[in-house]
Formats: sequence, structure tokens, C-alpha cells
Amino acid sequence: MDQNFQALCERDHHYIDGQWVKGTGEHLTLIDPYTEQPFGRAPAGDATLVDQAVTAAQRAQASWSSTSVNERAAWLGRWLQELHPQAETIAQLISREMGAPIARGRMSQAAGGLLALQAFAKMASHVQHVERIANSVVVREAAGVAGLITAWNYPFFLAIGKAAPALLAGCPVVLKPSDFTPLSLYLMADAAHRIGLPAGVFNLVHGTGPVVGEAISGHSGIDVVSYTGSIPIGKRVMERAAINVKRVSLELGGKSAAIVLPGADLGQAVEKTAADCFNNSGQTCIAITRLLVPESQLQQAAAMAAKHAATYRAGDPRDGATTLGPIATHRHQQQVLSYIRSGVEQGAQLVCGGEGAVQGVRSGWFVQPTVFTTLDPSLRIAQEEIFGPVLTIIGYRDVDHAIEIANGTVHGLNGGVYGPSDDEATAVAARLRCGKVDINGGAFNINAPAGGYKQSGIGRERGHHAIYEYQEVKSMQFISEDAALAFVQKQST
Repeated sequence: MDQNFQALCERDHHYIDGQWVKGTGEHLTLIDPYTEQPFGRAPAGDATLVDQAVTAAQRAQASWSSTSVNERAAWLGRWLQELHPQAETIAQLISREMGAPIARGRMSQAAGGLLALQAFAKMASHVQHVERIANSVVVREAAGVAGLITAWNYPFFLAIGKAAPALLAGCPVVLKPSDFTPLSLYLMADAAHRIGLPAGVFNLVHGTGPVVGEAISGHSGIDVVSYTGSIPIGKRVMERAAINVKRVSLELGGKSAAIVLPGADLGQAVEKTAADCFNNSGQTCIAITRLLVPESQLQQAAAMAAKHAATYRAGDPRDGATTLGPIATHRHQQQVLSYIRSGVEQGAQLVCGGEGAVQGVRSGWFVQPTVFTTLDPSLRIAQEEIFGPVLTIIGYRDVDHAIEIANGTVHGLNGGVYGPSDDEATAVAARLRCGKVDINGGAFNINAPAGGYKQSGIGRERGHHAIYEYQEVKSMQFISEDAALAFVQKQST
């Protein structure tokens, strides 16, 4: 590790009001999940620092929200230009923090975040939407100060997905990174400082959830809080936010299912679903982790999935040939292994993988790509989010049964349908209770909204729908329809 890179791994400050601010003097140690050794540190913030950041954001609110939308979009463009040359550094830092194979780090982690920032920089037209309803005019305005609490599995991508629409909407932000994957977010703060983003518009306070996260979600000076992570913590964020009746946006856990209809291309469905499940070592909230197939095709699908699982190569995440990285923390690795153990104990058929050591590695918190089959959708491995490389293939009797299984969890984040035709697949997709559905392996779209039904969340991220999470709606009544129309025409010019 060269000296310059090492300096990026050792942070001592928070970013508040356009300045680097020393914290409490306490630090959190960053652990490499491959070597299992410390490699960096970041400061442990507290509620006092959150107060300072919120005060700075409040001071910046009036001027930032009154800045033209096109100028705010231009700031995002300058931010992008400053971050773009650092794509490789972003990927390397995330690989070090949470074990993402570097090839995936470059594509899904760094490039994904930069692509999202580029997309939001082009969405100015969606911010000042004005609607006339007879003699009334409905406008959208900045909601105020935004508190952003991000997850560890895609740290840069998720942080951009919150900060960019909030800033574009006119909301200064107070951002809390995950306490063990903060480094790429520090690069965001570095870049914001270099381009001269106005003081108080972007603030970063690092620390633990029980301290900094609690302070942000319950702070009376924050008007909207956005959180990505687990359902239990999402519920806690809602409880804290309710104290001040603030707006809440949550992107929580998933147990997403893909349904393979009779006559669909089984090979395509298995290949794409298994790849989706095992990507990022299964640490993806929208991953498809249940594959529903006709009972007669259960063993055939299992054999195909096992063949795909065997293609993964575990190893050093910084090696370009590695396709399976470690689980991000030892604690989480043990939790994933406990789910695998429960699957065996509850009678599911273990097709491949399991609790055993991963071949070819001497260190690291790895879990083998694991495939189960079952006819019982009530098992823990078929109901609860595992957040690891574990695919459960479930046999169904008929299409109504498949839909019942797909909808039969507390989750509702993502889904997929494979059918002989798009029309047949779409008819089934309409009956799934989830925020996103891929039709016959539909491609990812950075501008399409994503979010959950049921306990998978509230609100939407990505695309112009994400901007709405940081806006309030105001209705203005004019004396006549002509007066309202004149106002709208003036706004359009």
C-alpha cells in the first residue's frame, strides 16, 4: 500500500460547514475482511458534532434553496468532474473496506455511483415542476435540511443516491457513512471542498449508528431523514423521526423472488438469478435470493444453479481474477453461516456450498456460494433476508401458488418474472407486491425508481422520483383561473 493511499485510509476529521473539524479524539478501526487485519481508521463522532453540522446546514438552507435549479445541477456536474478521475481509488478503497472483488468494485461500486451522479446532474427539469388545477397552482419546494444515513454494502453508490437528489432539490445535507465503510464518502467530501461547494451545503459526520445515527434521525433541525439498511434499524429511525414528525425515506431489506413460468427459458432464469444472488457475496438488498420454479423442474434448476456456483473463484479482492470476495465482517459471516445451518436443520436439500471452508484462501470471512431446494416456503432461508451468497430454489404447483409464495414474506423490494412472452410475464408481475420487477431478465436502469412495499421501505430512490423525497408540495390559490395561468406561464419563462 503506497503512502498516498494509506493517507486516504486514515481519517481524523469530520467535514462541517466547509471545514475539516477535529472530533472527540476517539477513532473507529477499519478492518480488511480479507486479511482480517486493521488497515485504517476514521473518527468516532457524537451528538455535539451532529448539532454543529445541522446548524451549518440550517444557515445554508435559505441561500441554497433559492439558488437556481440549473446552478445546483451545475454544482453536481462540477462534483462529478472532480470525482471521476478518482474512480479507481474509490474502487480500491471499497474493496479494502468490505471485500468487493476489484472488478465489481470498479463497475458496480465506483462506476455505478458516478453514473448516478451524472444522471442527477441532468434532472433539473424535474425539480421545478409546476401544475395548474383550475385557479390553483401546485409547486414543489425544498423540504429543508436532509439527514442521510447510508449502508455499508454499496457505500459510494448509495451515498450519491441520497446526496445528489437532496442537493438538487435544494436541501443541504448531513451525511453519516457506515462506520466501517466510510472512506469513499470522505472522497466525496474532499471533492466538495475542492470545488468550493458553499459552506454548510454538504456535511459529513462519521460515527456509529447508536450515537451519530440516533442523533441525526431524532434531531429537531433535520426536516427529512433517509436511511438504507436493515428493517430493525429502519424501524428505529422511524421511531426517532416521529418525535419531530419529520419526513422519512427508507430502503430496507429484501427477500426477492423470481418466478419461472412454464415454457420460459429455465437456463436464462437460473443463470441470471444465481449471478444476481451471488454478486457482491450476496450482500445486495435488491438481490433475487429465491427462485420459484415448477415442481417438475426443481432438480433441473438446482443442477444448473450448482454449475453456476462452481464458476466463482474466491481470493484476494484486489486480484482481478477474484469473483467471490469475503463477507464484510466476521459477525455477519457468522450470521450467514447460521442461516445455512438452519436450512439444513429444517430439512431443505443442500445442493452445493454450505458451512465448510472455502477452498483456495487462507484468510478472510468467506462463505461459499450455496444453493438449497425446498417445497416449503415457510423455512427461515425462504422467509428472512440472509444477505449472503445463498440461493433458495422453491418448487410451486401452479402460477397462483407461485405468486402466493413470492408475496408471502414481510418484504417487497424486488422481483422477477420469466415467461414464454413478455405479455405473460407482465401479467404475473402486476400481481407481485414489490417496488421493482424485472421482466425476462430486464436490464438495470439507473433512472428508474426503486423502493419497497411492506417492510422493505417507504419512498423511492434513483431517478426523478428520488428528488420528490426531498420536496414539500405547496398549493397556491389565485383569484381566477386566468391569474393562475399567468403565474404558470411566467414560471415557464
